[in-house]
Amino acid sequence: MNRLKLVIPNITHKEILMDYKEEFIRNKDSMDGSAGLSTYKTFEEWYKAFNDNSNEKTVREGLVPATTYLALNESGNLIGMIDIRHRLNDNLLNFGGHIGYSVRKSERRKGYATEMLKLALEKCIELNIQEILITCDKNNIASAKTIIANGGILENEIFDANDNTMTQRYWIKLV
Repeated sequence: MNRLKLVIPNITHKEILMDYKEEFIRNKDSMDGSAGLSTYKTFEEWYKAFNDNSNEKTVREGLVPATTYLALNESGNLIGMIDIRHRLNDNLLNFGGHIGYSVRKSERRKGYATEMLKLALEKCIELNIQEILITCDKNNIASAKTIIANGGILENEIFDANDNTMTQRYWIKLV
C-alpha cells in the first residue's frame, strides 16, 4: 500500500513548497529533485521556470524537459520532491541521471525515498522511458540503498572534478 502520492505542483502548493525550501536551508541540506527550488527567491519565479521546463518547446537553455512531483502523505504534508528528466544531456548522462529526489530531513529514515522512487518509475513507464539512469554521491549510502531497492544496477563511478566527489551511476531497466 502506498503511503504517498505524487502530485504535480500548482499555485495552491506555494506555502508547503516554501516551508520545504526553508527546512532545507535551515539544515544546510542539498535540495535535489525540486526543479531548482533552492535557486529561486520567490515561489512565482520558481513556478514560471518549473512550467517552462516541463515542455520541450519552452525548456530553458542547458536544461532538458522534466516533470517534477511533490510526494504528499495521506494528510497532504510535503514529504519530498522527485524530478523525472525526460531525456539526458551530456551532464545528466554523467552526473545527474533521469531522476533526482530529496526527502525533508524531518521525514528521513522512514522508507519514503524508496517509495517515491518506486512511484516515479511507474511515471517513467507512462513517459516511455525504458532505461533509467540514477546517480548519487558515493558517500550517500541511503540514496544508493534506495536505488538498489528499486532494481538499480551499478554501472560505474565517475569522479566529478567540479565538487571533488565520486558519482555512482546506476541503471534500472523497466521493460
